[in-house]
Amino acid sequence: MESRPSPTPALSPALSIVVPMYNEEGGAGVLADEIAAALKGVDHEIVMVDDASTDETLSALKSAKRRHPQLRILHHEKNAGQSRALRTGILAARAPIIATLDGDGQNDPADIPALYRRLLDSDGRLAMVAGERLGRQDSAAKKTASRAANAIRRRLLKDGSADTGCGLKVFRREAFLALPYFDHIHRYLPALMAREGYAVGFAPVSHRARAHGASKYTNIGRALVAVRDLMGVMWLNARARRPGEIREED
Repeated sequence: MESRPSPTPALSPALSIVVPMYNEEGGAGVLADEIAAALKGVDHEIVMVDDASTDETLSALKSAKRRHPQLRILHHEKNAGQSRALRTGILAARAPIIATLDGDGQNDPADIPALYRRLLDSDGRLAMVAGERLGRQDSAAKKTASRAANAIRRRLLKDGSADTGCGLKVFRREAFLALPYFDHIHRYLPALMAREGYAVGFAPVSHRARAHGASKYTNIGRALVAVRDLMGVMWLNARARRPGEIREED
């Protein structure tokens, strides 16, 4: 049976920031510092999941923890990928609302508060606010491939998202845990939220050039996986049946 950390409701902060990390020793500590600074006025915890890094990422995170007691470090014995690292962090999170961002530092933590406030101000109408990157700081080839993939996905899934690959999202933990889990789920969250009847909003966010490390994906590798995943999500959507309003009778 898979072992996993359990949340502790008595210690629940308002917001948990979950960050998957893999071979990001150069930027791990800086990113933890930036998150803590961006959320100085919010009761929060930072959950960074080291996905069996082969460099000194774990050591960098432990150093950051001495500066930020709200930082929790989870470590995978084996590399399991970005989606599994996110799920590990979300399962362990103590807050009812989760913010996620990529561990490469290209998402700006300063954008989190605006997405968080929009979710809170929706009075329960939204289950997720997903970031959409403006002024992407990626190679021309990567941006072209991403635009094509987003256009195909949006047409087939009708999820309303122009940039589902953006790692910066804020959502209700209970909504995420209601979704069917599979590897690479993080690229299909708006469509899967809609499948379960949840409303999703979108907001522009900034994007930064990678300052440390290297990308873990290639355009070809991402495309091959995306075709299979897209077909799977289309099948899930086709098999969805929602019961409408649910009420408990006396």
